[in-house]
Amino acid sequence: QVQLVESGGGLVQAGGSLRLSCVASGSVFRITTLGWYRRAPGKQRELVATITGSSITNYAESVKDRFTISRGDVKNTVYLQMNSLKPEDTADYYCYARATALSDSWGQGTQVTVSS
Repeated sequence: QVQLVESGGGLVQAGGSLRLSCVASGSVFRITTLGWYRRAPGKQRELVATITGSSITNYAESVKDRFTISRGDVKNTVYLQMNSLKPEDTADYYCYARATALSDSWGQGTQVTVSS
């Protein structure tokens, strides 16, 4: 299995920036895709961004040009740089990993609150 631990959430004013980090452990050699999802209060979980082992990225339209996903030099890490944050970005952010022959893995979540 793969275990994921997120960090970097917090409270920020609109227009500010935050950087989320996620470290994977366990069967990291099986990981093919890492990413971030979020769940806003009263809403369903939604994709924010994903990145493959070949560094192919995919973003939700709502965060394109504001958020950047990247993998660390150590391949079991993934970051989400969030700029120009808006109140509607307020949510719990979850790290995600897809791994070969394993169930998808999720972190515990980190809270991001953007004040207007």
